Amino acid sequence: MVWHKTIPNHRRITFHLQRDTHRRTSDQQHPLIHIDNHTSKTKVVFYLRGVTMVSLIKFFTALLPLAALPSTEAFSPSTQSHATSTTSSRSQHINTGTRRAASKSSQRNSSSQSNEAAFTGFANVGFLILAGGTGSRMKANMPKQFLQLRSAPVLHYSLDLFLEKLPSYCTQHNLSPPAHVVLVLDPKYQPEYQPILDKYKHKLAFANPGAERQGSVENGLNKLVQLAGPSCEFIAVHDSARPLVTIPEILAVVSDALAHGAAVLGVPCKATIKESEDGVFVRRTIPRSRLWEVHTPQVVKIEALLRGFEKVARESLEVTDDVSIIEALGEPVKLTRGEYTNLKITTPEDMDVAEAILVERGQGDIRLL
Repeated sequence: MVWHKTIPNHRRITFHLQRDTHRRTSDQQHPLIHIDNHTSKTKVVFYLRGVTMVSLIKFFTALLPLAALPSTEAFSPSTQSHATSTTSSRSQHINTGTRRAASKSSQRNSSSQSNEAAFTGFANVGFLILAGGTGSRMKANMPKQFLQLRSAPVLHYSLDLFLEKLPSYCTQHNLSPPAHVVLVLDPKYQPEYQPILDKYKHKLAFANPGAERQGSVENGLNKLVQLAGPSCEFIAVHDSARPLVTIPEILAVVSDALAHGAAVLGVPCKATIKESEDGVFVRRTIPRSRLWEVHTPQVVKIEALLRGFEKVARESLEVTDDVSIIEALGEPVKLTRGEYTNLKITTPEDMDVAEAILVERGQGDIRLL
C-alpha cells in the first residue's frame, strides 16, 4: 500500500506499507518505522509484524496529522525508532515520568492550558505538606510517611519535589518558584528532620499537627501567613502519603486555582459505587459518570479558607478535605484532571504499586542531605 502527502513547504512524503517476514515475539504487535530523507521527499516505510487491520487504521489515523506540520521535523532521522518514541522538544526539560503526565494533562485540561499560558509562577502560593498522620491501616511500626520507598522515606518524595524539582523547573522555565513550604510534623519527629530544615531554612518551616486534618491545615496556614505575610494569597495543601504527584499536575491545579479561586486534582471514578444505609443491603447505585476521586494538592485562596474555617466552627460542620470548606461557603471549586498514578499510600499493597510506578518512570535516588 502506498500513498503520498505534500506538506506546506512543498516537501513530499511517501508512505509505504510493507509486511515484515522476520517476526519477533517481543514486538509482534508493534509496527516499525523506517525513514529515508532526501532533498525533496521523505519516504516512510511501515513494517508490519502481526498487527491487525483495526490497529493499523488507528495507527495511521493518529499519524496522518503529522503530515500537516509546516516542516518535516516529525520525520527527521532522529526519530528512526519504534512508533512510541518521544519527539516533542517540550518534554526534553522534564524527566521521563513527568513527560508522560504532561502529555496526558495537556490533552485533558483545555481550561488549564489557557490558564497556564498566562501562568507566571508560584510567587503568591505557599505549599503545605501534611505529615502528621499515624497511618494505622498500614499495620507498620511507624507512620506510613516514614516507611522506606525505594531510596528514601515516603515523605522525602514530597519534600524533594517542592524544595528541589519544582524550583529547578521554575528556574528553567522563567517561573517564580514557591517561596515557602510548611511541613506539618509531629514534634517527636521534628528533631530527626531538623538537618533538612537547616539546609532549607529560608524555605522550609515546621508546624504542629492538630487533632484532625482541619486543625493541621489551620496550624500550617497560620505558620505560612507568619512567614510570608500578605504576599501569599493561595495555599496548596498536599498529603505526604501521595509521593507520586508530578510537576504538570501541580502546574495545572495551581493555574486553575488562580483562575477560579479554588481547585483540586482528581480523576473520574472507575469503580462502581453502591450506597448502603446499614452496610448489609444495597440502597442504590450512584451514577459513576458524576463521581470523581479527589487527590492532592488542593489549592485554595487563603482569604476564602479563613472564612470557611469560621463557618465550619460556627455551624459545627463536618468536612473531610480542604475544598469541602470552600464548598460549604457555596463557592466554586475547579476539578483539575490529574493522573491515576497519584495514589495515596494507605495499605502495604500500595507500597508495591508505588515502587513499580517509580521504576517505570526511571526515578533516581532521593538525597535531601
